[in-house]
Amino acid sequence: MARRDGRRKLPTIKVVAAAAGVSTSTVSRVFSRPHVLRESTVAHVTEVATRLGYVPHHAARALSTGRLGMIAVVVPDIANPFFPPVIRAAQARASAGGASTVLGDTDEDPAKELDLLVKLQQRTDGVVLVSSRLPEDVVRERGQHGPLVLVNRDVAGVGRVLVDSAPGIREAVDHLADLGHRHLAYVSGPTTSWSDEQRRRAVGERCAALGVAVSVLRAHRPDHEEGRAAAGEVLAVGATAAIAFDDALAQGVLAGLAERGVAVPRDVSVIGCDDILAATTYPPLTTVHGRGAEAGRLAVELLLELVEDPDGEPDHRRLLPSSLTCRATTAVPPAGDGPGRGDS
Repeated sequence: MARRDGRRKLPTIKVVAAAAGVSTSTVSRVFSRPHVLRESTVAHVTEVATRLGYVPHHAARALSTGRLGMIAVVVPDIANPFFPPVIRAAQARASAGGASTVLGDTDEDPAKELDLLVKLQQRTDGVVLVSSRLPEDVVRERGQHGPLVLVNRDVAGVGRVLVDSAPGIREAVDHLADLGHRHLAYVSGPTTSWSDEQRRRAVGERCAALGVAVSVLRAHRPDHEEGRAAAGEVLAVGATAAIAFDDALAQGVLAGLAERGVAVPRDVSVIGCDDILAATTYPPLTTVHGRGAEAGRLAVELLLELVEDPDGEPDHRRLLPSSLTCRATTAVPPAGDGPGRGDS
């Protein structure tokens, strides 16, 4: 089909539906809610639409439905290696659901986070808020202003997807205790982090159950430089092993120990959390494997359901368990602090 100006006229949703032998509502769902249809139907309609050159008209959809075809993903620090896989998975799921994604970075600042959240709730169909640093009552109140789903923040009444790092942390403590370590250090993350609270509690409770001493170090921003500084703190408390809040801190601890002439794992063992940088450190980092990308995907699925059905149940809670992945940064402690190396 051609227009009077000679340009090709794009096919309508009715043309695609007729060519595919389906209803117009089915075509609409293929580009807005593909997860509610059979994969074969989505593939067939997508192929027909592509062949005909059909382009979904999100502006027209917004006029008729009040939706903008856009969601937001807000993270505390885009430079932290945990968040890019979460963002990428969220964007891919949003795109499959016919939505674009806008990204917000709060730089670990709760005031900036609240300002961004308020603005983005006004300008998008909904928000995925990752590792929020806001007070619980503020998060719950913002959940009343539009579709909101949390990642790694457990607030009743708001949909959330949680990477449960406690099982993996307990495995990490067991692993170090089995090697003979009797004094561990936990390198804390941000004080406002739900994940840090969960991990710190798991370390403390498991160490108490096993009769292992633990020194909980001060709060750190989760980045490489903070980890380098924390290496001196680990040595100062006399711990033979350290569990860091995340891989970014653990990587910094490795560097800080190397700068001080301390060998890992001969002199000090180190374990991280999230399994994002672990395979690229030297030595390869033993870490707690989390499922961040899956959390991002599931959070967008929950959000799209809330956008589609604003009166639906908002209090969904999905828990993704973790596990320990052993690599090369843990070993028996130095002689005199545990079993001899010949015992391993």
